[in-house]
Amino acid sequence: MRSRRAALRTSVSLAATLPLLTGALALGIPAAHAADNPGRDRLAGTKPAWATARADRGATSDGARVAVRVYLAGRDATGLAAYAKAVSDPRSASYGKYLSADQARARFGATKAQVAAVKRWLTSAGLKVTGVTQHYVAVSGDVAAAEKAFGTQLHNYAKGARTYHAPAAAVSVPEELKDAVLTVTGLDNAPHLASHKDQLPPPETVFRNAGPFSTYHGSNVASSLPDAYGTKIPYAVKGYTGKQLRAAYGAGGRTGKGVRIAITDAYASPTIAYDAATYAKRHGDAAYTAGQLRQVLPAKYTDTKDCGAAGWYGEETLDVESVHAVAPAAQITYVGAASCTDQDLLDSLGKIVDHHLADIVSNSWGETEDAQTPDLAAAYDQVFQFGAVEGIGFYYSSGDDGDEVASSGTKQVDIPASSAWVTAVGGTSLAVGKGDTYLWETGWGTEKAELSADGKSWTGFPGAFTSGAGGGTSRTVAEPYWQKGVVPDALAKANGADGNRVVPDIAAIADPNTGFLVGQTQTMPDGRTQAYDEYRLGGTSLAAPVIAAVQALAQEARGGKPIGFANPSIYARYGSKAYHDVTDDPTGAGLAVARVDFVNGYDATDGLTTSVRSLGKDSSLSAVKGYDDVTGVGTPAAGYVESYRRR
Repeated sequence: MRSRRAALRTSVSLAATLPLLTGALALGIPAAHAADNPGRDRLAGTKPAWATARADRGATSDGARVAVRVYLAGRDATGLAAYAKAVSDPRSASYGKYLSADQARARFGATKAQVAAVKRWLTSAGLKVTGVTQHYVAVSGDVAAAEKAFGTQLHNYAKGARTYHAPAAAVSVPEELKDAVLTVTGLDNAPHLASHKDQLPPPETVFRNAGPFSTYHGSNVASSLPDAYGTKIPYAVKGYTGKQLRAAYGAGGRTGKGVRIAITDAYASPTIAYDAATYAKRHGDAAYTAGQLRQVLPAKYTDTKDCGAAGWYGEETLDVESVHAVAPAAQITYVGAASCTDQDLLDSLGKIVDHHLADIVSNSWGETEDAQTPDLAAAYDQVFQFGAVEGIGFYYSSGDDGDEVASSGTKQVDIPASSAWVTAVGGTSLAVGKGDTYLWETGWGTEKAELSADGKSWTGFPGAFTSGAGGGTSRTVAEPYWQKGVVPDALAKANGADGNRVVPDIAAIADPNTGFLVGQTQTMPDGRTQAYDEYRLGGTSLAAPVIAAVQALAQEARGGKPIGFANPSIYARYGSKAYHDVTDDPTGAGLAVARVDFVNGYDATDGLTTSVRSLGKDSSLSAVKGYDDVTGVGTPAAGYVESYRRR
C-alpha cells in the first residue's frame, strides 16, 4: 500500500490515559485555574501524563536549554467559543454571520497590553523572546529561568527507551496574567526535533502498480484465479479519476467556482505545479488557470530526516490533484509547514486563519490520541475556533489503522480529527461501474491473503487485517451537542457514562484497492533520473481532500456563502437522501478484489505477488446502518451538494 498518512510526531505512545477534556478545556480555552501559591495561578493540563513519580529520573540541569510557547487567551476566550458555536449552528440566529480576520482579531485576539505584560513577565525571569504572533509569545532560555517563570521544576523522565524533561507539576502564571494566558507548550521535550537549516531531499524512488487492472469496478474479472466468497472477483481498478469520483458523489454541474480551498502538509513538493498540470491534461480535468494553484511556504525547513520529508511530497500531490479533480474550478492554496512538528503545523494553520486564505481546509495528517497532551489540544482548538468565527471549516483524515490496536496496542482515535471543532473524515471502499455509475461502498477495512504456491487457493483466506479507516470513541473530548441523538449510546458512552466525541463525521473513498490515480515526479530505479509517473493511492489522506472538494461544490451551490465549521450542518442532514448509508457488506455476499504487485514496488525484476483483498473488514470497527464509527453519517449522495442551495 502506497498510502501515506503523515504523523505529527515521531514519539512513542503515552504511558497513561489522558484526562478527559471537559468544559472550557474541551473548547480550547483555559480550564478552571487553581492557585499553587499566593500570587500564582495554575494551568491545568500542562504536566504530561507520562511524567510520573515512577518514571522520574531527577532534576533537569539548570543550564539545559528550553524553547517554549506561551499561547495567549485573548480578550474573550469564552466568547470566542460561544460565537464559534453560534455561527456554525443552523438553528442559531447568528448562523453564518461570520467575522473577517481583522474583526475576529479585534474582538477575540490578544490586546497589545496583554502581549506586553506577558513579554515583561517572561523577560523578567531571564527568558529571551524569540517570536510573537497573535497566537503566542515564543521564548527560549535555560531551565533555571523557565522554572522561575512558570513556577514549576523540570525533571527528567523515562518514556519508553528515551529520557525527556517535563514539568514536575502543572505550570503556573502570575495571578494578574491568568486571563491572558491560554496554555504553555514546550516545557516537555518529547520528542525534540532540533531546528537547523536543511535541504529537502529528492522525490522517493518510483512506485508502480503491476496490474492487470480494471478500468471500472468489475470490468476485468480474474477468471484464472481462485474464487473468493463463492465467485470470481475483479482485478483492482488502476485508479479512479476525477470524472468517476464526481459522478459517485453527485457533483452534477458544480465545479467549485469562486471557492477557496487550502491544503496543509509538511514541506513542499518541488514539482507540484508541473505534476498537477500534467495530471490534469492526461485525465481530462480542467487546465489550471493562472494563479489557481499557489503555495505559501516557510523561509526554511527543518527536521527533514526525522519527518521523512520526501514522503510528504506524495501526500501534497495526492491532495492537490484529488481536490482539483473533484472541484476543478476551485482556487487551491497549499500551505506548507516547516516540519511535521506540532508547532510548525500549528503555524501553517495560523497563517490560514490570520489571513483568511481559504474557507475550506484539507488536512491529511494526524497522530494517535495517546500522543496528544491537553496543552496542545487547547492550542489547536483555539485556532479552529478562530477559523469557525471567520467561516473556515477544517477537515481531517481519521486515520489508516482502524482502531489503532495493531499499530499502538491501544484502541483509540486519532488527533486532531477527534477535536470537537473539526470535521473528521472516514473512509470507504468504492465501486464505480460502467458509465460512471455508483454501485456501492463498504467501510474501508482490508484483509489480505496470498495466492497459494500451486495457484489453486488463497492461503489463510480471508487473511490478516492490513489497514482500514480510523474511528471510534475519544477518551479526552466530551460529546458535542451535534452528535447527540445521532450517535448511538453504545459508541458515545463507550469510554464513560457522560458521553464522548465519536469519530468520524462523514466519509469518502479511501481504500487503496479502490483508490485514486496520482501523477508525481519520482526518482527512477537508477537513483539518478527523475520523471513523471502514475500510481494508485488511497487512505483517509484521499478521503479528506475529496470531502473538502465536495464541500467546495456545496458552497458554490449555496451561492458562495461559506459553510464554515460544517458538523452541525452535516449532522442536520443525517438520515436524509443527502447521504449514501454505507455498510460493510452491501451485497450480502462478501466482496473482494484481486491484486498483482511488483515485489520490489516498481518492476518485474524480482517477480510478482498475487493476493486477494477482502473489503469491509475494519479491525474491530464496523460500518452498519445509520451512524457508525467507520463512515460517520455516510458519504455524499447525489442530493448532498444541492441540499446546500439557498432557497
